[in-house]
Amino acid sequence: MNREDFSMLENNIIYFDNGATTLKPKPVVNAVIDYYTKYTANAHRGDYNISQIVDSKYEEVRDEVKDFIKASRRDEIVFTKGTTESINTVVFGFMNTYLQEKDEVLITKSEHASNILPWLELAKRKGIVVKFIPLNENHEVTIDNIEKVITSKTKVISLAHVTNVVGDIRPIEEIGKLCKDKNILFVVDAAQSIGHLPIDVVKCNISFLGFSAHKMLGPTGIGVLYGKYELLNKLSPIEYGGGMNSYFESSGELEYKDLPERLEAGTQNIAGVLGMGEAIKYLKKIGLDNIHKYEVELKKYAVTRLKEVPNIKIYNANSNSGIIVFNINKIFSQDLAAFLNHFNICVRAGNHCAKIVKEEINVSNTCRASFYFYNTKEEIDALVDALKKQDKIFDIIL
Repeated sequence: MNREDFSMLENNIIYFDNGATTLKPKPVVNAVIDYYTKYTANAHRGDYNISQIVDSKYEEVRDEVKDFIKASRRDEIVFTKGTTESINTVVFGFMNTYLQEKDEVLITKSEHASNILPWLELAKRKGIVVKFIPLNENHEVTIDNIEKVITSKTKVISLAHVTNVVGDIRPIEEIGKLCKDKNILFVVDAAQSIGHLPIDVVKCNISFLGFSAHKMLGPTGIGVLYGKYELLNKLSPIEYGGGMNSYFESSGELEYKDLPERLEAGTQNIAGVLGMGEAIKYLKKIGLDNIHKYEVELKKYAVTRLKEVPNIKIYNANSNSGIIVFNINKIFSQDLAAFLNHFNICVRAGNHCAKIVKEEINVSNTCRASFYFYNTKEEIDALVDALKKQDKIFDIIL
């Protein structure tokens, strides 16, 4: 699907590492090039024509993001470096004062490091309690299991919409309703879902949400923090500098700007913002529902074909996304990834920045193939053919 728009695919590679970052279509690349060659200027700083062009295009992307995630207001959209910065901003700019000692935050062992480490660090600093929601036999979150661990001290539930190893899709609309009923804040890591599934932040009662553009066809180094206005407006900046203040004096008198500028100190990744805007337009033309349907089709085909491979173990055959994690018996995952590289097949190997999911799937390192709409069944066939040559692995990589 749309493979002609991706110049990287002309390099004779099979790219199955879309969970780490996606390839970039020509309209996104062109948007970045145009900024650097036709109207390079800072945003919200200049009084000349090209600067005003940048201002207009920059703020248009804010509107694009607002509509894409169905937010209520454009000033609920803050540009960040990505999901990691977005979640850290929430934890240390808001939760640091909102949460008190012994308050509980619920996460799972299958979260990415970006949605675990900030909470563990806050626990060290503030004495909050981080609790893990038990997963079912398919390593999935269920409403019943969430309800089992909620107590009167539970103040926050923070979960990925789609996890980056198991690839399970969480029922965020149901979880959001549960949070509303119990007056719990709901934080969502949308890094793995934003380019694959529609998200309605109002319908799902999401308090804060973060995502990265590079996992949805956009540039690296740019992402979004969404927050409900009444919450975001109470969030203290974790960076201070140009662009976020109205004035300051040597006496110490100062005033900060309103949202969203107050949370966007310094020069932002302007080219990244503009590229992200084009990525959103591109995804909307294809349709996220169409993308998800195709990915599920690829996943089912891959599971069926991979079962033909001797000695293979698939850890998430039942998850309803385009992510497959697997190992070949007695072959270290990084060795297997290096072997597949010999056939120009790109997969991820290791713990995937989810270092405690091993307590759920009982293995520390795996190979991950993550699909996107430009992948094909023929590429999956090539993966299977390569894996069937596993007896030659050490002849090739040593």
